[in-house]
Amino acid sequence: ASADEAAGDDDDIKAVVLRVESPGGDSLASDLIWNAVAKLRKKKPVIASFGDVAASGGYYVSAPCRWIVANELSLTGSIGVIMSGMNFRGLMDKVGIQPQVYKSGKFKDMLSSTRRPEDVPAGEREMVQALIDETYATFKNVVRKGRTESRMANKVEGFEKECRELASDWESYADGRIFSGKEAHRLGFVDELGNFDTAVDRASLIAGLDDPQVIEMHPSF
Repeated sequence: ASADEAAGDDDDIKAVVLRVESPGGDSLASDLIWNAVAKLRKKKPVIASFGDVAASGGYYVSAPCRWIVANELSLTGSIGVIMSGMNFRGLMDKVGIQPQVYKSGKFKDMLSSTRRPEDVPAGEREMVQALIDETYATFKNVVRKGRTESRMANKVEGFEKECRELASDWESYADGRIFSGKEAHRLGFVDELGNFDTAVDRASLIAGLDDPQVIEMHPSF
């Protein structure tokens, strides 16, 4: 985020290429990066360039970008939310370990790994699923909003024929599956097939630059 802020405040930087190489991760971290990219895009064009993998949270942070470039063999998609854990109660019973739990409410040990499955209180699974569904709806809205706004911006500036529009049935593909960059391009999740140089050329074209100097920015420690 600090690199994004620096790029946004530097008037000598006319466009930003966001290199994405990530299978995803924490929902909150993805949303924080998404916010930083969305703010940066209001100041100057941001073009995403996918590496080997740009899936789940990796796609989430790319959604607000003005243009998305992927290699045909990039792995992307995985639009969805997952929460999982392990239950060790069967093993504990086998070796004679008995957990003792004191709690303020029946849901305080939600998702505990030491409870018997039959001891899960009524309504807990529904509560967890509702939380996942809420986050999933946010993810889909991020995709819809980002791709729609990008499409409108590209239309206004004359790139409408070159950019991609989300397929009418795109939500049926937002079920957690991964797909190649080629398939993502067909479905409208990415705008162009190519490599990092393709993304740089596209950034130059959108920003109206003839021979730009490319610099790399990294977080400072």
